[in-house]
Amino acid sequence: MNQAIIFTDNEEWDPIRNAVVCTALANGFQVHCCISSEVIKARFGFAELPEQFIELFRQYRWDLEDEFEQMILNAEFDSDGWVII
Repeated sequence: MNQAIIFTDNEEWDPIRNAVVCTALANGFQVHCCISSEVIKARFGFAELPEQFIELFRQYRWDLEDEFEQMILNAEFDSDGWVII
C-alpha cells in the first residue's frame, strides 16, 4: 500500500452520477473517486438499490482501492478532477 494515498471509509451513493463515490487523500489533497452502477453490476453481480451497490462496493473495497490508487498514480483524472471506474 502506498502511504501517500489513503482512502477514507466514507463511501456513499450519488444519485446524480448513479455511482458509489468515495474519497482518497493523495499527498495531502482530497481526490474524489467513483464507480458507476453499471460497472458494479457487470463486475460483481446483481444490485438495484443504492444500499446494494454500497454493499458490493464494501465487499470488494480492497480491489477497488487498489484500482483507484493506480489511476491516481497514473493521473487518470476526468475533466472535473475525479477518478472514475
